Amino acid sequence: MTLTPARVPATGVRRLTATLYGYSFLDDFVLLYPVYALLFADTGMSLWQISSLFALWSITAVVLEVPSGALADAVSRRLLLWIGPLFNAVGFALWVIVPSYWAFALGFVLWGVGGALCSGSLEALAYDELDRLGAAGRYARVMGRVRAARLAATMASIGLAGPVFALGGYRAVGIASVLACLLAAAVAIRLPEHRTRPEHGGDGWWVTLRTGLAEARQNHSVRGALLLIPAVAAVWGALDEYTPLLARDTGVAETTVPYLILLVWTLVTAASLLAGPAERLGTTGMAWLLAGSALALAVGAAARTPAGIALVGLAFGGFQLAEVLADVRLQHRIDESRRATLTSVASLGTELATVATFGVYALLGTGAAHSTVFAVLAVPYLVTALALARTRAATARR
Repeated sequence: MTLTPARVPATGVRRLTATLYGYSFLDDFVLLYPVYALLFADTGMSLWQISSLFALWSITAVVLEVPSGALADAVSRRLLLWIGPLFNAVGFALWVIVPSYWAFALGFVLWGVGGALCSGSLEALAYDELDRLGAAGRYARVMGRVRAARLAATMASIGLAGPVFALGGYRAVGIASVLACLLAAAVAIRLPEHRTRPEHGGDGWWVTLRTGLAEARQNHSVRGALLLIPAVAAVWGALDEYTPLLARDTGVAETTVPYLILLVWTLVTAASLLAGPAERLGTTGMAWLLAGSALALAVGAAARTPAGIALVGLAFGGFQLAEVLADVRLQHRIDESRRATLTSVASLGTELATVATFGVYALLGTGAAHSTVFAVLAVPYLVTALALARTRAATARR
């Protein structure tokens, strides 16, 4: 009789986590990822037009990030996780059916809407469902594996895009991407959701947004956890876009660059799987993790060798691990009714800080090598590590 109750939560956790992993994999299994810039160029888009498309995508995400999080707290998070991939599917279909600037622009807006709907919703649903099952302590491990599933999907899409493109061109790659989105939406329906949603009128999402932002302003612990996420996630998330240029500057052949990038993401994926055990690090341990990763980033970039790229991959893995742990700290500090809202606030901070990092990189990169810029941008992580160490020391004194 004592075994049966124990099996129910275990079964529930297994079903929840398997569904989360499947959803996350399919959501990022988009074969258009490695070739959509080529699609734009082959359609006749100028560099300015392509850049404007990327800007439109970022603007859409920034504008909708926090309101969509408030909406997720006011309605069903599972519903938004189901709808989000459908927006993506429509956008990708437009790209290959009617390839033109306005179709690309509308596709990016739809992709931005879909991403905003899911951002914050997934983390909030996962934490609350694990908490309901008495397994909130597994959140770090689960989210580490969720991110590993997303990274594995990205690497798989890079590997499969070439053969699929050779068979059927952009249309075949687009069809495969649309099918992945539809499958992700189908899997989302299987996500459990037992949260009792608050009663609200027509302004329920607005009230949720106001109260969530008020909590961020008034609660020092919540505010610190919110600020830590962009401090950890933004810089390396921006540097990732320039890693192929850093790899090429090592002197390897162009054909070798993809293999070095694959090595980097293999190390990042492996680091994601360590999130569960790493939760024991605490504030001091996270400070050391950030400091060590910053050192690896600076040394690896400055080396300008393939081995140095491996060190950059280790650094990115450390930052990814710290990002998961920062999310765990935030989830432990916020209330269920405002979980998606505040998670989206953290994501908004990351988006804005990432855009700022792009600007800093462009400014520094006009007169310095990529290796130098990478090394300089390791400094913010040392500052964050120092701030965490000082916070821990101040807490110990109190």
